Amino acid sequence: MPRHDADADVAFLLQLAKSAGAAILPWFRGNLAVHNKDAAGFDPVTEADKAAERAMRRLIERRYPDDGIFGEEYGEKPSRSGRRWVLDPVDGTRAFICGLPTWMTLIGLVVDEKPLAGAAHQAFVGETFVGSPSGAFVIRRGKRTPLRVSPAASLCEARGGTTNPNLYRQEPGVTVYARLRDRLRNLRHDADAYFFCMVAAGQMDLAIDTGLKTYDIAALIPIIEAAGGRVTTWAGQSALHGGDILATASPGLHAQALELIAQAASLASANGSTKASKAAQN
Repeated sequence: MPRHDADADVAFLLQLAKSAGAAILPWFRGNLAVHNKDAAGFDPVTEADKAAERAMRRLIERRYPDDGIFGEEYGEKPSRSGRRWVLDPVDGTRAFICGLPTWMTLIGLVVDEKPLAGAAHQAFVGETFVGSPSGAFVIRRGKRTPLRVSPAASLCEARGGTTNPNLYRQEPGVTVYARLRDRLRNLRHDADAYFFCMVAAGQMDLAIDTGLKTYDIAALIPIIEAAGGRVTTWAGQSALHGGDILATASPGLHAQALELIAQAASLASANGSTKASKAAQN
């Protein structure tokens, strides 16, 4: 099989998504034990997360034994082929344990350190967003529909989303969030990866988050970019390794958002210097 067979990769992404959904759904809105992975905060994990990742890993190891795997729950298997599957079995576990259908299974294929293809699957709702060099589409109730961004002309006309305002606790995030909240026409919260998919679908214009990991974003980059959007860090660099991430529906809107972020960071730095100076004088 060719190393880069887009059709085969997409077919396998859909197979992985289906297997993850089958492992997850028996646990959703059921009697579920929740464990906290972060002693200093709250980072929940459930048997649904673990069962889904195990199911996907089994399929990958059977089909592509030389490919690497990097999953949130079971870590990394090194690649011998230059290909690596990046797995987040339940992105949005906080929503999952509350019975809210805004969690997704994220599956990314990274080839030679470039995000080549990705799928974001919502098993309960029954829709899967896919992006690859062949294009972007969503499958909903068995119907396949192309994805295409629909950008606002400016930030003041844009619809945006971010996971949780409480995540912006440190500068420059505090000022970045405040500036975006004041500038955007509409800023929604608490849908995790779904916001990024809605940018690809033309329903939203901007998605922003802070402190993401590779497995939070690797699957979403190909979906958004194949639909015509753009994804970078807040500094305009590659988003593959996570961090503070911005996704927009057009290069022009992206440039406006990056400028706002840079201005907010500069303001936060200036305010911090002023406070430090006053403290020193006192």
